[in-house]
Amino acid sequence: MPNTSKAKKRKAMMLGVGLDSDGHKRLTTGPNFALVGGSADTHEQMTETAVKINEKLTARGKQLHEVSHDEFDDIAHEVGLKRHEPKQS
Repeated sequence: MPNTSKAKKRKAMMLGVGLDSDGHKRLTTGPNFALVGGSADTHEQMTETAVKINEKLTARGKQLHEVSHDEFDDIAHEVGLKRHEPKQS
């Protein structure tokens, strides 16, 4: 029988992967994100976006693991991210 007295702790993390390169290896981590790769510009943009998302979460009084997928999509849209819709064949 599972122990119901302890609630399972949910975890969530954002992962950013920069696919362009200028020969340098970059890694930036935060309390709920890890960013790897990318040119200097790409990596900086990923970092700024992760920080902005965290600021929006703080303003809502929430942590990443507490928001629904739809709420995260709303926050991502607010900071300028767009969902990529693959072409249908």
